Amino acid sequence: MRDLVYPPVIAFARTSFKVLDLKLRLTGTENVPRTGGALIALNHISYVDFILGGYGALPSKRLVRFMAKEVLFRNRYSGPLMRGMHHIPVDRDAGAASYQKALEYLAAGEVVGVFPEATISRSFELKEFKSGTVRMAAEAGVPVIPMILWGTQRMFTKDHPRDFSRHRPISITVGEPITVTRDDDAAEATAQLRSTMAGMLDETVRSYPEQPAGAWWLPAAYGGSAPTPAEAERLDQEELARRASKRR
Repeated sequence: MRDLVYPPVIAFARTSFKVLDLKLRLTGTENVPRTGGALIALNHISYVDFILGGYGALPSKRLVRFMAKEVLFRNRYSGPLMRGMHHIPVDRDAGAASYQKALEYLAAGEVVGVFPEATISRSFELKEFKSGTVRMAAEAGVPVIPMILWGTQRMFTKDHPRDFSRHRPISITVGEPITVTRDDDAAEATAQLRSTMAGMLDETVRSYPEQPAGAWWLPAAYGGSAPTPAEAERLDQEELARRASKRR
């Protein structure tokens, strides 16, 4: 697969990280295989997660093809970049095509990035996972690599203004590969993946260098003022209702 767009985008991102003086802390990046297909499963707390998630695979010299909302591919600015980096558009009303494209990428030895929660978590804790991640890994015969991002929500997330302040710490934690086979129960494998990533998230949050009580970007369970998972679910449903009303 020819990559004429991805390398300059990476160079621009690295320059931006230096300008912002991001305090990047990468742990476990050796778990991303240097060759062969693999599926990276990431938590979703920010609109910039795919940028930092891709950065977590660079020590292994891998380029991640993210499954992302189809609307990003139609945007006049992001569209050419998304297509040029060979990311995979996801149309929620016709998901079979994107699923098949991801399988083709994995069979070709590519690394595919997916967000099992499907949408950004307003609570910054893990939402329920869709089973497509483990089903895809089992069908393609590739490992699932769990990855946790933390600190990205402070830059750009739902319900809060963008804030690209300098010197911000960002944590990227990569877990050991998880093997899923066709004989495994998809629901059980999904629950296991979520449990593994929940443990990784807890460790990452607790080791994060800043823990200000009452911070909006800190989960309520850790002394922050972010919505609880139940409150976040209510906000999600209200957002969906508003979208449906606009479509009508």
